[in-house]
Amino acid sequence: MQAPDDFDPIPGQPAQLQPGVRRLLAPNPSPMTYRGTNTYLVGTRDLAVIDPGPDMDSHLQAILDAVAPGQRISHIIVTHSHLDHSPLARRLSQHCGAPTYGFGDARAGRSKAMQALVDGGLRSGGEGIDTGFRPDITVADAERLAGDDWQLEVIHTPGHLGNHIALGLGDACFTADHVMGWASSLVSPPDGDLTDFMASCARLQQRDWRVFYPGHGAAILDPRVRLDWLIGHRLSREAEILSHLGTAAATPADLARAIYKDTPPALLPAAERNVLAHLVDLLGRAKVRPVAELNETACFELCS
Repeated sequence: MQAPDDFDPIPGQPAQLQPGVRRLLAPNPSPMTYRGTNTYLVGTRDLAVIDPGPDMDSHLQAILDAVAPGQRISHIIVTHSHLDHSPLARRLSQHCGAPTYGFGDARAGRSKAMQALVDGGLRSGGEGIDTGFRPDITVADAERLAGDDWQLEVIHTPGHLGNHIALGLGDACFTADHVMGWASSLVSPPDGDLTDFMASCARLQQRDWRVFYPGHGAAILDPRVRLDWLIGHRLSREAEILSHLGTAAATPADLARAIYKDTPPALLPAAERNVLAHLVDLLGRAKVRPVAELNETACFELCS
């Protein structure tokens, strides 16, 4: 987590970020969502609503109130199916008649490595999967969605979740939970895949972005610097894990307690899932191996 900032908008009040882009904060603050979920409205006549957010009456009303005379919601786009991003999509669609768009349900985009973990019995770590989400229209990587005065490019960015997408709008990018300024993204197997996450970071690095609009927290005005930090942060965690395993075999819980020393106890389960994500990635690169059966409580050791 980064140092506290001054991002503290009033929930439900639209904030103009650039011409044709407004942000609405949902009133769902928590240690995992920061001040709340950012919902974005793109366009001046045909509006795209990006990430309607949690199923809350007040936020639904705030979105509807933000539609001015002469405007209509034409697209409802969900970046990924976590409970703080997607559940309101269906009710919003029922109110305005616009279809919902997304990469697929909660299993879409899942890597073979993560599917193998699911087949082996590993379950989600409690980060809140919207298992009921089904987009009306499934989008593909590199597809373009358009309104009367905007065009959004779909960029499949698995890692935080297999069905996670970012959306490019010129030199701006809606990065959802892949890149945020207030914290690093949670990667929790089998829904999150660190190998995919790092590849998605590298893909975003290939473009010269002006600004990132994340799913939580303030706009990121130095996208390249933030991506470099995020990749470096993950590599430093990897180095810490390998260093500890060089001393003795350990479980994800052991490693989390040793590495995340300043993390509040309530957040240690999330830290353990992040460590597990690293271990699965290192397993795929033949740097570590489980002593016995692979699961969230397995003991890992360095490969000889």
